[in-house]
Amino acid sequence: MSKFIKYIWLLLLFGLLLLLIRAFEDELFYDPYLKFFQSDYLYLDSPRREVLKLTLSTTLRYVINTLISLVILYVFFKDNSVVKFSVLIYIMFYVILLGLFLYFVLNPKQEDYYLFFNIRRFLIQPILLLLLLPAFYYQRKSA
Repeated sequence: MSKFIKYIWLLLLFGLLLLLIRAFEDELFYDPYLKFFQSDYLYLDSPRREVLKLTLSTTLRYVINTLISLVILYVFFKDNSVVKFSVLIYIMFYVILLGLFLYFVLNPKQEDYYLFFNIRRFLIQPILLLLLLPAFYYQRKSA
């Protein structure tokens, strides 16, 4: 694959991941915390929510972000071992973060909102990709 085509693919995938999912998050995913965290949430009570629907929607968003992120990693590095290792990282993070996410959803306390906001951010945004890309790039350059 030529560099030009590689960059086009990366641009399309980043556009898909970062722009389309974010632009249509209200229509695609059930998340009462979107509007809650846009307001002055430190002084509000937790919004009403359907826990199963919220968990499934958050999981779907995580899976979509993960799949697109794995394709980006493959296109960028052309190495199956990078993708396999990334799959393990994404699974490990999902299990840990979802457990914490559910704890905060089921036990909402105002003093925990900021921590919950950041844990939720790792689940619904492609932050892991932003950490893995430079890590693998640095590992490649130093090897």
